Amino acid sequence: MEAVKRDCFSFVQILKMYRLFLLLFTLFSALPPSFCRHHGPYSLRISCGARDDIHIPPKNTKWHKDIAYTGGINTNATLPSSISPTLTTLRYFPLSEGPENCYSIDKVPNGHYFVRVFLGLVKEPSFDNEPLFDVSIEGSLIYSLQSGWSNHDDERTFVEALLFLSDHSASLCFHSTGHGDPAVLAIEILQVDNKAYNYGPQFGRGTILRTGKRLSCGAKKPKFDADINGDHWGGNRFWNSFSSFGQHSDHAISTNNSIKQASNAPNSFPEALYQTAIVSTNQSDLSCTMDVDPNRNYSIWLHFAEIDPSIKSTGQRIFNVVINGNVAFKDVDIVNMTGDINSALVLNTTVAVVGRSLTITLHPTKGSHAIISGIEIFEVILAESKTMLDEVRALQVLKSALGLPRRLGWNGDPCVPQLHPWSGADCQFDEESSKWVIDGLELDNQGLRGRLPNDMSRLQHLQNINLSGNSIHGTIPSSLGAVTSLEVLDLSYNFLNGSIPESLGQLTSLRRLNLNGNSLHGRVPAALGGRLLHRASFNFTDNAGLCGIPGLPKCGSHLSVGAKIGIGLGACATFILLLICSTCWWKRRKNILRAQRIAAREAPYAKARTQSLRDVQMVRNHSGHTRTAAENGPPLLS
Repeated sequence: MEAVKRDCFSFVQILKMYRLFLLLFTLFSALPPSFCRHHGPYSLRISCGARDDIHIPPKNTKWHKDIAYTGGINTNATLPSSISPTLTTLRYFPLSEGPENCYSIDKVPNGHYFVRVFLGLVKEPSFDNEPLFDVSIEGSLIYSLQSGWSNHDDERTFVEALLFLSDHSASLCFHSTGHGDPAVLAIEILQVDNKAYNYGPQFGRGTILRTGKRLSCGAKKPKFDADINGDHWGGNRFWNSFSSFGQHSDHAISTNNSIKQASNAPNSFPEALYQTAIVSTNQSDLSCTMDVDPNRNYSIWLHFAEIDPSIKSTGQRIFNVVINGNVAFKDVDIVNMTGDINSALVLNTTVAVVGRSLTITLHPTKGSHAIISGIEIFEVILAESKTMLDEVRALQVLKSALGLPRRLGWNGDPCVPQLHPWSGADCQFDEESSKWVIDGLELDNQGLRGRLPNDMSRLQHLQNINLSGNSIHGTIPSSLGAVTSLEVLDLSYNFLNGSIPESLGQLTSLRRLNLNGNSLHGRVPAALGGRLLHRASFNFTDNAGLCGIPGLPKCGSHLSVGAKIGIGLGACATFILLLICSTCWWKRRKNILRAQRIAAREAPYAKARTQSLRDVQMVRNHSGHTRTAAENGPPLLS
């Protein structure tokens, strides 16, 4: 019997476990596939000017619409080259939108990114078909478009940079230079491995790599290899053809002997994972010369793979790599350095280029010829320090509160790039914080409306404020007294009202204060009057209600704010007390009058009863019976 009970108990337990398993299986089956999928690197592709998300064949690449990322105007696009994504719209920014226009993208994970901007042409003959403008990423100027960029099928049709993003956002700005309206076709933000393109001690320390040239050696046509998933080795990367490569003798390269196709070789460097085209030559040297900007530092990446079937072991092919006449790498033996044939090798160095050309030469020292797969040239750019975030936010609040017109821009970073600061905002570099700060606002006669926000006190480095000649109304915020560095405050010829805050008297550095042409009233703070003795210059004219210092009408008995509040409260209490007393008197008077009316009214019942008693007494007297007062009892009261 006990055995049967144990068997039944075991069966029940198994049944419960089975039901639990079915429940868990059902729950996991209901989860979306993305729940259990490993999330790869972050990638975002934006189709500028698109009203809806777009998918492009052959791999159904998704390009997001750009609504809410920026301003500007969307229109139809013309693709300048075969490298451009096959998108049909773009977004352009007329000068009426302001000289600085930006894409602000939030919720971007911190990390290492390729950021690429594709340029386009407006598909209307009335527009300048080749606008020239500057492009900045995260406040650093990346590229200035040169005339003729739309007539080339190479890197000039897009701008690419490799940088670290550290504030969970990305900012891409386009700055007008007076040569047409900036136009943007597409934007890509692709995360890469944090160690990719590590070029030395300065890697990731306030530096940016801008793509200057990318050559797929031996390829007959430019190649744009699309990696849709935005993997750790860089996502989409453009490789130019071998057309600029040649020998010192300037003879044309024989494609029969010089171009070989590489296998998909294993590789320990993520930068070299691509199908390799090998260029070799039987001549003594293999050389490539490229035009570059002078006085810049360039990070050079050379990609190799030994796929020549005649090479079986180390020591059969050795060569030197010479850059602008200096030996950068000596005795390069691909097999020896990789440990095997058909293995990729990447060599990197950084050189300072003084002139306008960069020449890379492969000089064989053993073997008949040199061999190379690809070349990447990046310009090393020092990232510009940004403006202090708290002050940027204060300016954004000011922009909204005063309704700054679009023509002023005020997009991106106020102080960088240094060639394109915000109009009306003066910047100064703060050595202590290594950030830019705002030390002046020059926004006079700009048609500003609205009220001055209290957030102006967050601009702690302001020395000069000029908002004269606008239509600003409301009161002067007392928080301005916290900007202790303020030297000049000009709010003249606006519609300000109320009194001058006492806190302005705390500005010991203030030497010029113009409040004329407003509707201010009340006593000027005594502390400001004392500043006149220190050669300060104040202008309070055209304010009919101001008084209290020389040059203004005398004030009457002056009461402090606390005294005014006390008087007001006392007056209210007195009024309430008088109201209560008046109510009580009125009620009492009403009751008295009511009592008098009742007393004056006839009482027929009482009168009739009195008459009846008199009749009874008369009858008794006539009957001859006489009683004493005790017998009769007390008389009735009427």
